[in-house]
Amino acid sequence: METDMALDVTTATKAGGKSLYAVGEMPPLGHVPDQMYAWTIRRERHGEPEQAFEVEVVDCPKPDSHEVLVMVMAAGVNYNGVWAGLGIPISPFDVHKADYHIAGSDASGIVWAVGDKVKRWKVGDEVVIHCNQDDGDDEHCNGGDPMFSPSQRIWGYETPDGSFAQFTCVQSQQLMPRPQHLTWEESACYTLTLATAYRMLFGHEPHDLKPGQNVLVWGASGGLGSYAIQLINTAGANAIGVISDESKREFVMSLGAKGVLNRNDFSCWGQMPTVNTDEYKVWFAETRKFGKAIWDITGKGNNVDMVFEHPGEATFPVSTFVCKRGGMVVICAGTTGYNLTFDVRYMWMHQKRLQGSHFANLKQASAANNLMVERRLDPCMSEVFGWDDIPAAHTKMRKNQHRPGNMAVLVQSPRTGLRTFEDAQVESRG
Repeated sequence: METDMALDVTTATKAGGKSLYAVGEMPPLGHVPDQMYAWTIRRERHGEPEQAFEVEVVDCPKPDSHEVLVMVMAAGVNYNGVWAGLGIPISPFDVHKADYHIAGSDASGIVWAVGDKVKRWKVGDEVVIHCNQDDGDDEHCNGGDPMFSPSQRIWGYETPDGSFAQFTCVQSQQLMPRPQHLTWEESACYTLTLATAYRMLFGHEPHDLKPGQNVLVWGASGGLGSYAIQLINTAGANAIGVISDESKREFVMSLGAKGVLNRNDFSCWGQMPTVNTDEYKVWFAETRKFGKAIWDITGKGNNVDMVFEHPGEATFPVSTFVCKRGGMVVICAGTTGYNLTFDVRYMWMHQKRLQGSHFANLKQASAANNLMVERRLDPCMSEVFGWDDIPAAHTKMRKNQHRPGNMAVLVQSPRTGLRTFEDAQVESRG
C-alpha cells in the first residue's frame, strides 16, 4: 500500500487529531485516524446476526493510488449481510481470506482521503457508493461489460471492507454524487437494490423495457420490488406487483403499480410437480388461475413481457409459464431456494428468454442514481436503526419482519434528518 497518497491527507494529519474517535464524533475534515470502530464478523462467530456481529477497534484503511477513503455517514441493510454472518451459502472468508469481515454494501458519506491518481473526487465531496469492484485491466472492463470480468466482486460481501465502519476504502469508480435533497440515511439505503433493478429492466437488449410493456414484479413491496415498480412506471410501462401480505397492497399501488396480486390467493408455489402426474394437473390448473388474474389487469390474452424474478425456487415455475412468447424472465437471486424447476416445453416452444442478472456496471448504476438525484424516484426508506442496532436490523430482515421498502443504519451521522456535513459537525459538538 502506498503511504502518502494525497496532500489533503498529509496536511490534515499534520494539523493534528486523535488516533480514534467515538462513533458519531467528527474528526477534522481529511484527518485519517489510526484506528476506527467497526462491526466485524469472524469465522468462528458464524451464526445469527446477534452472534456473528461484534464491535471491534480495527486499523483504519489507507487508500491506494486509485482508491478513496470515505467517512461513512450512514449505511444500507441488505440480505448479503445476513448471508455473511451465517456463512451461508459460503463463508466470505473463503473468498477474501481476511481475518475479519466488515459487511455492508451500501453507504452515503464524505470523501476523506484520495489516492494520488484519483482525479474525479476530492476531500469533502459528498457521495454514495455502488458495490461493484473489478480490477479494470481486462477486455470486459475496457470496451465490454465490467460485470462479466473474472475480477468482478461485490464490495462488503466478497471483499472484507464494507460500510458498517466509520471509514471504508473503495475504488474511485464506485463513487457517485449524493442526492442533496435526501438525508444521509435516505441516501444510504437505495444504491444496491436500485442499480440491480435498473440492470434487470434495462440492461439486457433486445429485452430492455419499453413503454407500454407489462412486467410482473415479485416481492413488490421489498427493496428490489419497490424500485422496480417505480422504474417501470417512470419508463411508461405497466407493473403488476405480487405481495404476500394484504397490508402491503396500498404501498405498492402508491408506487405506481397498475395492479397487485396476493400470492396467498393461489397455491402453485414451490418446486413444480413431475410433468403429466396428477399433482402436475392440479398445479397447472392453479397456475392458469394465476395467469387469469394477470389477464384481469393486462387484458385477456396479454401475458407479461417480462418477469422480474428473485424469489427463485418458490416462484420460478410460474414465472416461466406466465411470461409471453418471446418474452424474458430475468432473475437476480434465489431468496426462497436455488433448485429451480420449470416445464421446459414452454421455454423452447414459445422461445422465451431466461436471463441471469447481477448488480450493475457504473454506467447503469449512475443512470439509476441520476433518476434519484433528479427526484424522479423515492428512496422508500422504511426504517432507520442506530449504530448499536445493526445486528437487530439484520435479524429483522432475516425473519422478514421489516417494513415495506429499504432499511438504513446511522454510522457517523449523529442523528436522523441531517443533510450536510456542516449539520453533522454542529450536532456532533452538541
